[in-house]
Amino acid sequence: MMGTDNSRAARRVSWAAFIGTTIEWYDFFLYGTAAALVFNKQFFPAMDPVAGSIAAFGTMAVGFLARPLGGIVFGHFGDRIGRRNTLVVSLLIMGIGTTLIGLLPSYSSIGVWAAVLLIVMRIAQGIGLGGELGGAVVLTMEHAPKGRRALFGAFPMMGTPAGMLCANLVFLGTSSLLSEESFMSWGWRVPFLLSVVLVVVGLYLRLRIEESPDYENLVERRRPVKLPIAVVLRDHWRQVLHTIAVIIANSALAYIFMVYVLSYGVAAAGLSRTFLLTCVIGGAATWLATAPLWGHLGDRLGLRAVFVWGSVILLVGAMAIFPAIDTGNPVLVAVFMVAMGAVLSMTHAPQGTLTASFFPVAIRYSGTSAAYQLAAMLGGGITPLVAASLYAATGSSLSITGYLAAVAVISLVAALVIPRNDAERLGDLPAVPADITK
Repeated sequence: MMGTDNSRAARRVSWAAFIGTTIEWYDFFLYGTAAALVFNKQFFPAMDPVAGSIAAFGTMAVGFLARPLGGIVFGHFGDRIGRRNTLVVSLLIMGIGTTLIGLLPSYSSIGVWAAVLLIVMRIAQGIGLGGELGGAVVLTMEHAPKGRRALFGAFPMMGTPAGMLCANLVFLGTSSLLSEESFMSWGWRVPFLLSVVLVVVGLYLRLRIEESPDYENLVERRRPVKLPIAVVLRDHWRQVLHTIAVIIANSALAYIFMVYVLSYGVAAAGLSRTFLLTCVIGGAATWLATAPLWGHLGDRLGLRAVFVWGSVILLVGAMAIFPAIDTGNPVLVAVFMVAMGAVLSMTHAPQGTLTASFFPVAIRYSGTSAAYQLAAMLGGGITPLVAASLYAATGSSLSITGYLAAVAVISLVAALVIPRNDAERLGDLPAVPADITK
């Protein structure tokens, strides 16, 4: 009976984590889509189109700079007072920041202060998301049955494509129902304001789940760590660097796929905005549908095998994405983008479990959040900005392809040195150093 109750609790937590991360990523991706399609005209109209796009992507990058800060702050409280309550606060911060973006006056109303306020709200989004994914993965994985942690840990990761899917569907629907003038004037705000409803749903689910049993067992045996991030940097910095290297390519290519192609495909390949949004939606659906498969294979074959083969395929995708888009062939672009979703999923779905498995329970929230958010900042955070800058400087997508290929090689090499026994130790409770509470 106890085993049935534990399994039911694990499923409830995994679904709550999936829905919660979906809401957070919906909020975060709204900004990325708007940065590609709207913000250059609403907040940076005094610049030429290329410079305006660079400025819009620059404000998007600010959110990534804030994510490690959010990871440190929320990781601290997640390891000190528990995972569940910390995740409730992260969801609130993200929801408030996103809703306020929908209420911001534009450049035509208050001038440069519009861009300043936009940056402040983006920082709030970054802090909220910085504490979200690491904690959601940790909470889900620590509830999961032994031997199925990679599968259960994939559920929070599925929030990424699900959030992207929702954000783009809402943007596509809004832009299709309204005229171009109405959409650019006020229609773009509607998806941001809808965040209020989603956050209420997410909070309801978060407040009904139990605390992690691993964390409760830890607290019964010893005091929480006083400064978890200090222990992470002192004793586990190698694991942090290794994790960053493993997942940086996935983050970089994902944000090219999710954000930059929306502006590049229109400007350089002559493809329509609606068509590109539809392609991204198709790719996100493939990403979401295949995620449980890669999590299951991570449990069966080991995470190292999944990451090595996934990194090889990701390298091929990095070298092919811009040549495919440059053809301007709608059929080829659509097929490639849908397939790209499965490619990204292969190295994304199991990465939360892999990252969390590198750290002891007492500092797991802090270690996971720090490693993941630093990788996101160095990979996804700067890549659209780098891509826009490279294209502006060279006038060719070849320079972007070279950049993506170099990052993909780094992740492939890092995947090859993942310990071969990672799958076996995912079910274990890593030892905690005797002085870890000091």
